[in-house]
Amino acid sequence: MSEPKPRPDPSGPTSRRSFLRTSLALGGAVGAGVGTGAFAGHAAAAAPDAKNLPPNVPEWSQSLGDGVVSRPYGHPSKFEADVIRRDVEWLTASRQSSVSFTPLHQLEGIITPNGLGFERHHGGIAEIDPAEHRLMIHGLVEKPLMLTLEDIKRFPRVNRIAFLECAANSGMEWKGAQLNGCQFTHGMIHCVMYTGVPLKRLLEEAGLKTNAKWLLPEGADASAMTRSVPIEKALDDAIVAYAMNGEALYPEHGYPLRLVLPGWQGNMWVKWLRRIKVGDEPWHTREETSKYTALMPDGQARRFTWAMDAKSVITNPSPQAPIRGKGFTVLSGLAWSGRGAINGVDVSLDGGRNWRAARLDGPVLDKALTRFYYEFDWNGEPLLLQSRARDETGYVQPTKAALRQHRGLNSIYHNNGIQTWHVLPTGEIENVEVA
Repeated sequence: MSEPKPRPDPSGPTSRRSFLRTSLALGGAVGAGVGTGAFAGHAAAAAPDAKNLPPNVPEWSQSLGDGVVSRPYGHPSKFEADVIRRDVEWLTASRQSSVSFTPLHQLEGIITPNGLGFERHHGGIAEIDPAEHRLMIHGLVEKPLMLTLEDIKRFPRVNRIAFLECAANSGMEWKGAQLNGCQFTHGMIHCVMYTGVPLKRLLEEAGLKTNAKWLLPEGADASAMTRSVPIEKALDDAIVAYAMNGEALYPEHGYPLRLVLPGWQGNMWVKWLRRIKVGDEPWHTREETSKYTALMPDGQARRFTWAMDAKSVITNPSPQAPIRGKGFTVLSGLAWSGRGAINGVDVSLDGGRNWRAARLDGPVLDKALTRFYYEFDWNGEPLLLQSRARDETGYVQPTKAALRQHRGLNSIYHNNGIQTWHVLPTGEIENVEVA
């Protein structure tokens, strides 16, 4: 499967034709983003073998299948082999410090399978023997701790469904439509159930000193990832997790221990957690000074932007999931907010001119992905699909233009602007922007 390519010169004939086509159809100014094509990441259905169609008895009904334990660890059907994480090779210089993307367009519900959750590594995947791993808690505490995995499992545990979003999710789109597929524009996110120990319980065991205000969690990977975390978050809903979706963390997700900070940017969810230092002020590490900050139009740096604002995306139809013919169409998408639960999603078919309430379905949880649907009959006319989320605080997802007006063009992080998909009469779909 080919990877997405950067947006070509907007003055070229392909972009101009797309601009004119949509302008004539809907009267809006549109600039198209070009990637791997509308069907990227989508396996075309093979022509069926007539001998397996009714009224014939299909071949798989004519012999016994594999027995139990022939597959000791279950795996998806071979016919779902295209449902995988993907990366963009030209995006980073090294795959050890890079990212892969969740195939959002091929998933249902709100829970991400463990093997499909996006990856973001700064020094490659650490392969750790849990018997030799320790978690140290030290600094401004009364009793420094050195805990084994088994020690941690003896503390009272909790289960929490939460989304994890990289601060750079959609970052490539900040200056315009770039990558043609929601896997690539929005795929640095996943949502799982974590099992672990409230960080508050571990800190209580160590005994915080009165001047304890900040934590410095550190990972055991080659990058020794560190971030400053305010004590208020640590004592609120932070978790030291050792399981996700009912099984041990996968190595790429931080096995055997990771920090979980619901609603906050993924860079702070330190994986392969080996140390927590307690201090009285932030450490101003590389990951919160030269990285994970944004230059505002007035020259000031925007930093310590922990919470992820309300955001949504239509996952299907989308560039990797085209519409397969006219008629009844189910529009599906995901919404989330790092400041609480989603309390509504609106959908537009005409680039934001008119909005319709989408239907939320499944659990609507605090700081978790929320699934929404909108059903309509498609008559083959061009569409400009958008979704707009709002959370329980009253915050409404902004347009990209409004976001840029406030924060300028120098950002990478925290792009929660409204995404637009352009549906062509063929059912193919492009990533575009609407003015």
